[in-house]
Amino acid sequence: MFAEFCGFGPGGISLANAAFFGQPRALKFQVQRLKLDQPAMAPMAHARFCLQYPGDCKVRPIVFRGGPAKLTEARREQLRSVNTEVNRAIRPQANMGGVKAERWLIAPRAGDCNDYAVTKRHQLIAQGWPAHALLLAEVVIASGEHHLVLVARTDEGDLVLDNLNANIRPWTATRYRWVRVQSPKNPLFWATLARPAA
Repeated sequence: MFAEFCGFGPGGISLANAAFFGQPRALKFQVQRLKLDQPAMAPMAHARFCLQYPGDCKVRPIVFRGGPAKLTEARREQLRSVNTEVNRAIRPQANMGGVKAERWLIAPRAGDCNDYAVTKRHQLIAQGWPAHALLLAEVVIASGEHHLVLVARTDEGDLVLDNLNANIRPWTATRYRWVRVQSPKNPLFWATLARPAA
């Protein structure tokens, strides 16, 4: 569960130069997307977060069909900038109190993966990104710890903004086990992910 949430590397991670890793434009038609499956219970700390920051959890009207955001050069730069700035601004600090002590905070001085992810989402929405294209997602990292990342759904694929890696990567390049993700239709709801076809 969330008691062992967020894997930090030894002494934090070096984020001197954040890079952007995307799919070549010629392969756009082959881009794999996260596929939501069954409804899942939202993390307990997410419910607390929504009480504290209701503006970040409100259902916003979806213009047109509400598909992925067009990844213009300006938006690509926003992703780079927000990912780098938030990763540098928050000092890594593990939650030692377990689930009961878990609080997701926007822009704390020190925090864990949850704080990085919600801060990035908050800042990107403030910069004009559609909320339905910015989804919090719970994953399991190689050490077995649960970890929270932000997924930006774009026309070039679903990209991961992560405090454990300075690069913005396609979700398929993370090597994480995906547990659950926010619904693009309503940020209060979460879902499991469909297993890829063999």
